[in-house]
Amino acid sequence: MAQEEAIPLLLSDMEGPSPKISLQRRRHRHCGIAPSTDTESPKENRAQSLLCLESIYDKQKFSFKLVLILLSAYLSVGTLSFFLIRNQIEGKKTNGVLDALYFCVVTMTTVGYGDLVPGSVLSKLLACIYVFSGMALGGLILGKAADYILEKQEILLVKAMHMRERVGPEEIVKEAENHRVQYKFFMAASLLLVLMIVGTLFLTLVENLTLIDAFYCVCSTITTLGYGDESFSTIVGRIFAVFWILSSTLCLGQCFLYLAELYTERRKSSLVKWVLTRRMTCSDLEAADLDHDKSVSAAEFIIYTLKEMGNISQEDISLVMERFKKLDVDRSGTLTASDLLCQSS
Repeated sequence: MAQEEAIPLLLSDMEGPSPKISLQRRRHRHCGIAPSTDTESPKENRAQSLLCLESIYDKQKFSFKLVLILLSAYLSVGTLSFFLIRNQIEGKKTNGVLDALYFCVVTMTTVGYGDLVPGSVLSKLLACIYVFSGMALGGLILGKAADYILEKQEILLVKAMHMRERVGPEEIVKEAENHRVQYKFFMAASLLLVLMIVGTLFLTLVENLTLIDAFYCVCSTITTLGYGDESFSTIVGRIFAVFWILSSTLCLGQCFLYLAELYTERRKSSLVKWVLTRRMTCSDLEAADLDHDKSVSAAEFIIYTLKEMGNISQEDISLVMERFKKLDVDRSGTLTASDLLCQSS
C-alpha cells in the first residue's frame, strides 16, 4: 500500500522542470554559480558558463598538489635510505644519489630490471617495504593525478575539435561529459604512444641499442616485465628513466583502466537499448505491477525499466520505501510539512 501511494510522487517530480533545465541547474549548482535569469545578457551567460568550465577541474588542484608532495616525500625518503646502504646494493652503478633514486623508481613501479639488486638482509627488507608502499602510492594516489591531467587535456581536445565552430563553454562541457571515458582513453593511448616513441628513440641514441632492442626494452618496461637484459646504464639514461618510467607505466595503467571502463559503458548502453526496444510480455507486466492492481502506471513502468537496465535493484527500492514509511508519520501515503515537523519533534 505504501508503494502504491508513494508512486505518484515520482510522477509529480517527472512533470516538473524539463531535463534540459534540470541539467543546467545541476551544472550551476556543481560549479557554485547561480542560474542565469532572463534579464541577463548572452555575454553575461557566456561569462558564467566559462567560469563553470574552469571551476569543474580547478577544485582538484589542491589534491593534485598533495599528490606531488607525497610523491616527492616518498622518493626523497627512499633515495636517502638506499643511498645510505648503497654499498649493500649490487649491480651496474653510476652515481650514488642517482642510482638510489633510479632504484626507488624501478622498485616502486615493479619494473625490476635486475641491474641493481639488494645484496644484504637490510636492503632486501627495505626493498620489500618500499615496493608495497610504492604500489599503494601508484595505484591509489598517482592514478588520481593522471586522471586529473587527462581531464584537463580532455577539455582542450574538445575545444580543438570545435575550434572552427561557434560552440560555447556549456556545449564543450556537455560534449566532454557525454564522451568522458572515450576521450580519456584516446588521450591516454595517444600519450602512451608518444612516450613509447620517445623512449625508443632515447634508448637508440643515448644507450646505443638497436631499434628492435630499444623497442623491446620499452615494452618490457612499461608493462613492468623488466627482464633485465636491456636497461638504462648511463648517467643521462638513468636521469631520463626516473621521469620516463614513472609516466609511461602509469599511463599504460590508466589506458587499460579507461579501456575496461569504455567496454563496460558500451555493454551498458547495449543493455539499455535492448530493454527499451524489446517486446514486453505478460510476465513483465506482472513483475512491473508493484501494487497488484492488474495495471501498470507510468511510475511503475519507469521503476521496472530501471531495474531491467541495472540502474536500481529491488533492494534499493525496498530501502527507499522503508525510508518513506519512516517519514510518513501520519500514514497518509504522502509527505507533507507536518510529517517533517513531527519527525523533528
